[in-house]
This record gives sequence, structure tokens and C-alpha cells, in this order.
Amino acid sequence: MTTKKTQIKEKNNKTNITFKGQYFYGVGRRKTAVAQVRVYLNKDAEDNKNQLVVNGKKMEVYFPLVSQQNVFSEPLKSSGVDGKCAVSILVKGGGLTGQVDAIKLGIARALIKFDEELRSVLKAEGFLTRDARKVERKKPGLRKARRAPQWSKR
Repeated sequence: MTTKKTQIKEKNNKTNITFKGQYFYGVGRRKTAVAQVRVYLNKDAEDNKNQLVVNGKKMEVYFPLVSQQNVFSEPLKSSGVDGKCAVSILVKGGGLTGQVDAIKLGIARALIKFDEELRSVLKAEGFLTRDARKVERKKPGLRKARRAPQWSKR
């Protein structure tokens, strides 16, 4: 639990998005993407409600596909916090799919810090499982990680 005031400037809309009050922090990782998530669940700050910001942009702008938006908000919906909180995210690395999965894990971890009783709900849905698969490195003498050069007899 940390209390801080965070400001994010958007270049597209030229507006400041300010989050006030107490937040809960969680980190999510997937492939090479790392997401730092802050969930603001302040009851007295009504202006923060239902703001989802990723790297200074609204969630709908950063993740244009509806399927990505659904994956993003799954932990919030299953825990019953959707629409009652603001989420500020800084995500780096990977592609959009890896970033969405990293955010999903980060949100779930932050919600557990808010309320330990949500752990059973989030664990049953599979939001706390870290997908540790990464791209295998290329080995010397091979074309790719395992693909050998074509063999010719002569």
C-alpha cells in the first residue's frame, strides 16, 4: 500500500490523467513483456473510477482489438471490482499479446494485495499462473534454435 499522486500526460488528447489516493502494485511478466500495474481502489475519489490507462493512453486506444480488451479486464470482472477502480499501467517489451497477458497477471497480483480473499477466485480462473514460455535461443551451427542446415550427400 502506497499513497502517491501520479500524473500521465497524453500526447494524442493533450490532457492530463491524474490518479489520486492509495494504490496496490503488481508486476506481471509474459515472454519478454513486463507490466507494472497500479490499481487505485479509493472510495472517496470518484473521479478515478473506471479509468484504464496503458503507457499514457486509454486502454481502448492502446489495445484496439476487442479480444485484447476482454483479456485485459478479465481479472477485474471475475473479482467484482470492474467499474469501481482505476488502473495505471507501464508496460515494456514484447508484442501486444504478450503485453496483455503480462497486464492480466499484474492486475491479479495487485488485487490480491488489496484483498487476500480474492486469491481463491483469481487462482480458480487461472489468472495467477505465470506462463513461463519464452523463445528458445539460436544455437551456433544451426539456422534457428533447432533447424539444422540442409544436408547434401555431394
